Amino acid sequence: MLPKFSSRAFLAPMAGVSDPALRLQCKKMGAGLVVTEFTSIHSIVAKESQLKERMKTIQEFIEFSDEERPLSIQLFGSDLTALEKAAKIVEPYFDIIDYNMGCPAPHITQQMAGGALLQEVNLTQQIFSTLVNAVKKPVTLKIRSGVTDASKFLFRDIAEIAEDEGIQMITLHPRTVSQGYSGNADWNLIKELKEISGIPIVGNGDITTPEDAKNMIDDTNCDYVMIGRGAMGNPFLFEQINDYLKTNSYNEYSFKDRLDSFFDYLHLTNQYTIKFAHIKGQAMRFTKGMKGGSKLRSKITLSKNIEELEKIMNDGYASS
Repeated sequence: MLPKFSSRAFLAPMAGVSDPALRLQCKKMGAGLVVTEFTSIHSIVAKESQLKERMKTIQEFIEFSDEERPLSIQLFGSDLTALEKAAKIVEPYFDIIDYNMGCPAPHITQQMAGGALLQEVNLTQQIFSTLVNAVKKPVTLKIRSGVTDASKFLFRDIAEIAEDEGIQMITLHPRTVSQGYSGNADWNLIKELKEISGIPIVGNGDITTPEDAKNMIDDTNCDYVMIGRGAMGNPFLFEQINDYLKTNSYNEYSFKDRLDSFFDYLHLTNQYTIKFAHIKGQAMRFTKGMKGGSKLRSKITLSKNIEELEKIMNDGYASS
């Protein structure tokens, strides 16, 4: 059974972005579900044996806190033996196991993972069956609509197989793999999926404002919305969406609030081992659209450690 979600707005898994500090921040701001950065099944299996020797658990490798719950881990990779092993390793720690069939990055699709699997109906069926039988926790799926424009309806067959095999929720990003993040997400495909599915559907793609979230729910009838790039550097979006869905109004936040929010994020990173390059990337995102933001970002790029970064952000704070 799926856990109960506190809101209809979820944070998408994003490599190098949805680290445990940002996830926790978005959770505190009202995200109903947060998902880890997608993780290779092979690296989970390999890491686990190393960690066992040192009497450590997988939490050393995939960091999280219980405050994030319900928490979903996203896996990728199509080797069935490794998939079963990885799912069993992570099951005790996570509330949901999500499977990635949407990533358009060539280094992922070339290893028969992510979006490339949309064309492999038989393998896909085996993947779903393996996952669902390996664990007792709910298994969910994230997909794109198809691989190329000519195959943009592949999601129909995949969704049907997923439901038959016991997948409990599907997130659809209605772009094709070849589109990457260009063009517009075709929300009509989310609507279509909702009409043919008997399980909850999460709509994903092009939500950057509370109004977008409400429009997607109204237009497609999807059960939940998942926000990726729109939440980068803007964890307030979850609170705003929740308020807007309830009351048709929401608080506006200033750039000072955004900077405050970055310092909250920075404070949370102390509990985890997050690469400095990733923290710098988050700083860039928190200053997006800000007066004098591009000047700040060129300084951020040159920062070599947390102290320098804090000083740059504090100077930005003084001048905002």
